[in-house]
Amino acid sequence: MNNENVTYPRKLLVDIRQGLVETLDLMRRRGPSQVQFWFIALMIGVASGVAALFFRKGINWLQSTIYGTDDVRQLHSYLDGLPWYWVLLVPILGGLVVGVILNWFTPDGQVRSVADVIEGAALNDGRMEKRAGLASAAASMVTLSTGGSTGREGPVVHLAGVISTWVSNRLHADGITGRDLLGCAVAAAVSASFNAPIAGALFALEVVLRHFAVHAFAPIVIAAAAGTVINRLEFGGVTEFSLVAEGVLSFYVELPAFLLLGLVCGVVAVLMMRAIFMADDFGTWVQGRIGLPPVFRPMVAGAMLGGMAIVFPHIIGVGYETTSAALTGELLIWQGIVYAFIKVVAVAITTAGRMGGGMFSPALMVGALTGLSFGLIATAVFPTVSGTATLYALAGMGGVAAAVLGAPISTTLIVFELTGDWQTGLAVMVTVSLSTAIASRLVDHSYFLTILERRGIHLAAGPQAYLLSTVRVHQCYRAPDAPRAASEEACKELIQKGIYVTPNETLEKVMPLFDQHNLIFIPVVTLREDQPPEVHGAMFQVDALRAFNKKLAATAAEEHS
Repeated sequence: MNNENVTYPRKLLVDIRQGLVETLDLMRRRGPSQVQFWFIALMIGVASGVAALFFRKGINWLQSTIYGTDDVRQLHSYLDGLPWYWVLLVPILGGLVVGVILNWFTPDGQVRSVADVIEGAALNDGRMEKRAGLASAAASMVTLSTGGSTGREGPVVHLAGVISTWVSNRLHADGITGRDLLGCAVAAAVSASFNAPIAGALFALEVVLRHFAVHAFAPIVIAAAAGTVINRLEFGGVTEFSLVAEGVLSFYVELPAFLLLGLVCGVVAVLMMRAIFMADDFGTWVQGRIGLPPVFRPMVAGAMLGGMAIVFPHIIGVGYETTSAALTGELLIWQGIVYAFIKVVAVAITTAGRMGGGMFSPALMVGALTGLSFGLIATAVFPTVSGTATLYALAGMGGVAAAVLGAPISTTLIVFELTGDWQTGLAVMVTVSLSTAIASRLVDHSYFLTILERRGIHLAAGPQAYLLSTVRVHQCYRAPDAPRAASEEACKELIQKGIYVTPNETLEKVMPLFDQHNLIFIPVVTLREDQPPEVHGAMFQVDALRAFNKKLAATAAEEHS
């Protein structure tokens, strides 16, 4: 009897283990069921929320250790009492560490960001670079802790993408499942970073997946809720920013002012993005001109940031203290204008120096400063019909951030969730809509999509533009023994004219050749040194169009399911 009592628990554990193994194997072969997928979404939400929490706590710990302050939210005020040489030296050393990390652990020495997450969702079945992603998270943590002038949401979003990539690889997930898991991770990371579950879920759908399919909505909301719980267990239910009073809007009279503010915010956002790209191009030109090793590029940027921080300490880090001061009306008009300009310069230097960090927090700060400056002018010119200047700061914060991110819906909601002020929705919505409309005409829809466009990845134009790059020649060419294959003589004739493609080239390169040479097929060859080309077959235009049409149909089905 005793032996049976001992044996039964062991047998039960063996059966449970065997059942888990069989379930995991079934999920790998057939994919997870809906209930299983929701459970996986919950686990990814918890993991991504914990990663976001540790990233934020790590930055706080490093800042308090390096600068010697107990309250990192008041870091800018504390820096005024530090020796100038320490304010200068810390970003230089931080830049050196960032350069070492990125040049040792990434193939190109560049930090990964939200743009790479969007690319992974569109082109890589929701997968990220794991080694480069972890290195980018470490470099961004050092950047934000030692004087870099960016935000923490970009690294956290990519870090969450690394987590979802690991899960997707373990499950052998297909493209749809991999993208949905990536959306879950992103939603949880944003929600945990800002205590904003609604905006976190919509950010994943609007910015990363770039569709609002029903099949993705439930798991993403579950993950966003899990990430928010992680945040609130540590920080409680408090908002990131506290306003002095609820905004008051004189609706019919004051709305034109917010329309004008939207136009101003759109222009400011465009100037900010173009300054960043111009600084990056200029930094690359200078680096090549003087022969600066890539490992030292972040250190040079750190020296410039340290010099600026001696006079303008508000550029250090995420900038929540200055943003809060703008939202509560504690700044004068000249401070708002000058601080916004200096912040844009600092962000451009940080990104041009190939340091880490995101763009959302800087956009919030620049927007709040822009809105406050506009509001102080508006309330001075029309004191009897204008609300408070802080209401304009709140609307400006959403206007610039939405234009930079290309995410009017999620940005509008995140402004409400960050401040807890839902009474000023009309003012924020009007400003956001106008700023986004202006900026999307002057750049490729957003900061992230413009980055991808500069790399030659045309996501901004839609699936009809970028799906050609997802199909390779070896997936759809006709072999010589296939029905209605191209003749060997015709292939050789075209090869002699220099008209051919290789198996690994994409349809993005092949399709223009059909029109350029007025051909119905192009030979597919492999070139080897000192040997004649090896002919594999021919790429027919009709086969290329058929493969492209299948991709378009699959994408449309995913986005509308």
